[in-house]
Amino acid sequence: MEKQKTLLKKVGIGGISLHTGRRAHLALCPAPEDSGIVFARKDLPGSPRVRALVENVVDVRRGTTIASGEGKVHTVEHVLAALSAAGVSNALVEMDGPEPPIADGSAKPYAELVEEAGILVQSADAKISAPQQSMIVEEGDTKLVLFPCDEFRITCIISYGATPLDAQFFSGAISADSFKSEIAPARTFCLYNELEALIKHGLVKGGSLDNAIVMHDGAIISKDEMRFTNELVRHKVLDIVGDMFLIGAGLRAHIVAVKPGHPANIALARKIKEASSPLAKVV
Repeated sequence: MEKQKTLLKKVGIGGISLHTGRRAHLALCPAPEDSGIVFARKDLPGSPRVRALVENVVDVRRGTTIASGEGKVHTVEHVLAALSAAGVSNALVEMDGPEPPIADGSAKPYAELVEEAGILVQSADAKISAPQQSMIVEEGDTKLVLFPCDEFRITCIISYGATPLDAQFFSGAISADSFKSEIAPARTFCLYNELEALIKHGLVKGGSLDNAIVMHDGAIISKDEMRFTNELVRHKVLDIVGDMFLIGAGLRAHIVAVKPGHPANIALARKIKEASSPLAKVV
């Protein structure tokens, strides 16, 4: 039986946050068995906490936001993806602001942070969700289909029509090693013609070519060369890994995603969490 895991030591990272544009510091800390992933807002009176669970999701606009009482944290998916891929069941995430640092726009800095902290195997059995029946989520052009599978696997297809290079495909099993080398380095991206609307909604205040890729006028604009020929779709896979961890357990299923986004990801996570035996089992 797979066991729960936490971190061996406290580690931290600082930088600009993507949407709020504020400087922030984040620390990953060890946590006891069965505590799950908990974010603590150290900058607020009483350091209010919010557990990373799908029932605490309050916003999915260009990122996943969770909240409980006065504790609210934006854009949790990159941190959660790194923890999930490493098999970390329990961790306290201390923050001095409302949003984690965006770093380079990928989950690579967080995967490296988890690696720096080290992993401690705990005594309690890990919680694993293994759906026994297919599930479908459809929202406009977006479709997510989940199939029973004995491993966590994601197949993803995207196409935005902004450039000849934005029709991309990825398929593979998600493990600690594959995530670190094939998924974590993929950076976030957006369409240039979406920027005005995002800014009007008070988002991407900290966005720049230092932490994002922009598609504009038939081209893909990046400060550095593309890390993968299909980097855009790999980032979508990264987001799915992070969002699925909000079920509060590891996942054993094959997700096939067409033009996914946080709203559909969270809708599927809710379906998985709400499913009861025999449709899903948690072991």
